[in-house]
Amino acid sequence: MDISLTHRLSFKQASLTVLVAFILGTLLSLLQVSSDYASEDASINREIRALLEISHNSATRIAYNIDTEQAQELVVGLLRSPAVISAEIVDDSGVSLASANRPRIESDYRLFSDYLFGERRQFENPLFVAHAPHEPLGLLRLEIDTYAFGSHFLRRALLTLLSGFAYSLLLSLILLELFYFMLTKPLVGVIHALSARDLRSPTRQPLPCPAGHEHDEIGILVDVTNQQLTSISEEIEQRREAEARLSQYLGELENIISARTTELKASNTRLTLSNQELEIAHSTAHKMALARATFLANMSHEIRTPLNGLLGMLALALDSPLNTEQRQQLSIAHDSGKVLVELLNDILDLSKFEAGQLELERIPFDLGELTEDTASLLSQNAGPSVELTCLIDPLLPAQLLGDPTRVRQIVSNLLANALKFTHSGRVDVRVSANALGVKIIVGDSGIGIAEAAHARIFQPFAQAGATITREYGGTGLGLALTRRLCEAMHGQLSLTSQVGVGSQFCAELPLSGSTSALELPPLQGRVVALSSASSGLSELLGSLVPAWGLDYQRLDSSAELAEIKADLLISDRPEALFGLRPALQQPILLVTAYGNFMPSEQAAALAPMEQLARPLARTALYQALQRVLQPDTEIVASPPHVVPPVQRQGRVLLVEDNPVNQLVAKGMLNKMGCQVLIAAHGGQALDYLEQEPVDLVLMDCNMPVMDGYEASRRIRQSGRWPDLPIIALTANALPDERERCAAAGMNDYLAKPFRREELAALLEQWLPIMAKP
Repeated sequence: MDISLTHRLSFKQASLTVLVAFILGTLLSLLQVSSDYASEDASINREIRALLEISHNSATRIAYNIDTEQAQELVVGLLRSPAVISAEIVDDSGVSLASANRPRIESDYRLFSDYLFGERRQFENPLFVAHAPHEPLGLLRLEIDTYAFGSHFLRRALLTLLSGFAYSLLLSLILLELFYFMLTKPLVGVIHALSARDLRSPTRQPLPCPAGHEHDEIGILVDVTNQQLTSISEEIEQRREAEARLSQYLGELENIISARTTELKASNTRLTLSNQELEIAHSTAHKMALARATFLANMSHEIRTPLNGLLGMLALALDSPLNTEQRQQLSIAHDSGKVLVELLNDILDLSKFEAGQLELERIPFDLGELTEDTASLLSQNAGPSVELTCLIDPLLPAQLLGDPTRVRQIVSNLLANALKFTHSGRVDVRVSANALGVKIIVGDSGIGIAEAAHARIFQPFAQAGATITREYGGTGLGLALTRRLCEAMHGQLSLTSQVGVGSQFCAELPLSGSTSALELPPLQGRVVALSSASSGLSELLGSLVPAWGLDYQRLDSSAELAEIKADLLISDRPEALFGLRPALQQPILLVTAYGNFMPSEQAAALAPMEQLARPLARTALYQALQRVLQPDTEIVASPPHVVPPVQRQGRVLLVEDNPVNQLVAKGMLNKMGCQVLIAAHGGQALDYLEQEPVDLVLMDCNMPVMDGYEASRRIRQSGRWPDLPIIALTANALPDERERCAAAGMNDYLAKPFRREELAALLEQWLPIMAKP
């Protein structure tokens, strides 16, 4: 058996040894070259400085006597130095007395020398007499070509590196020979002896050991091999005996296999029947899933269509002249409709979770304002003895990155749950920032939850117990959806509760801040609060009012007001305010429950007075304080967004089969200044387009005769209106609806029920507008 040179142990060991020696030799050579380089670099300056010192006296006399002939001789003499390529003597006025130069030395190796030492160096030596060192007579300038020194260094460095390589090569040859005779040759002999053995014919004769290796590793290897050969011989003899016994059992084994084969055939028959049953069950489950998806789509459409008419008509009614009581009643009805829409969205979102189709946005939004808006919307659910308070950390970033719609669902579900099970006391929403993101805590003083029911309440369609469902109602979806939303955002939802004391839900979400905390200009004045120390109003005012630069104090009773001078009185106890006028001259800010404003005749008796509803929003409170304390200054806090009146220069074709939804959309569009044409189905829409110029189409998707998808496809296929914007109006809120509308050729998508602001935003994007002068 012949082993190639590169596979021999001697070659591998010698290669490794030589490689280590070569690396060390190279490092040492480089170290020596580096030391030589530093020495050579220093010697350049040293030799030139010495040359300057030698020429100093002569150059000084020349400059002193202004002898140009001697000056010329001196600079020519300096050029005899191999490194000097330019020499010049100038007097104290800068006039050159003499100069000389010669070309530099050209060589292919200059690139390396110039890189190491620089292409050239310049030296100047001030000329002065010894007794007047501060009176310069001129300068002696030299320009040096470093290649005169660098060439010597390069030759020495090359010699050093080549000698190191030669030493390494010589060492490798010597080690290769030594390792071959000491290691490879005896091992090859053992291999040849071992390969000559026929293991099928075992023998007890041992392998011979190479001479001189009886006590080293090779000798031990031969001994171990002999022991293994002996064991193999014994094993072969035992196996031959076992083969003889095995042959006796083959006949018996064939009988056993025949019996087992019969049993397996019966099992296969039963398995085939089971597979057929599984296929039938799978097909049934798939049909049920399709049926559920179809049901959800139909349910969404059938519920959202009347909801769109309900909310749209309420929104149009709220835009008309109303008295305070009528506006309050319609606002409550409109808010209740919004709650119904959120319940429908919860059911659809749970379906999206089960199908794995929920997608999260990542856009900037104001979590504090979102929480306050949600609490204000749900405040109608608070009982008359329940105080709802939003406590936003002043250090909370003004803008966070995340999905505002899903975060609003989390806050809404937790808050609605707390208000449902709290008859009296407090419900607090606390929002603060932490190291991982934000923390949203909803605490209440309600009935509490037994520890045994903590896990069950997070299951879909489940509540803490049957009595809870009978007494309080509800679907049991809110907490299950909330926990899944937290997990989808890589956060967590935790619960601490005690029966009869209350509950606290904590949602921790990894939302990163995109801006710093909200900062408002400081105010001036003294504010007194007439409220209980345990109330949410006291806690809210205590954290916000001093941060705005105001002097703040809380009182327990109105009797203490006579001794205190204040610019504003804030209270949530209207019964304590009667009888204060006219002795109390300060303005009053009264905080009341949702829809529980003081009647106008009673409010007039306490004028000047302003009423705000719980929960107090930071911006609303700041604006109220600014109006009272600084009436002459501009209101700097951002007011609610108001869409400026605009005149939209366009004709809108509304394709809608539902008469109520036709009235809603037409009313909204007319208020925006649009001319509206109405078609009951897609066929009428195509006829209108043939007869009338249209700037935008609002297309319902599900209609008789011809639906919106088919109508949009025909509009696009005709090629006559390639740039006509088509906006889908659909009550189907399932995830694939937007893609289905885009595939039909629609430009955008608006889900029912829609708000006027959403419709205005789409018109602003797709329809040219002109603001009123």
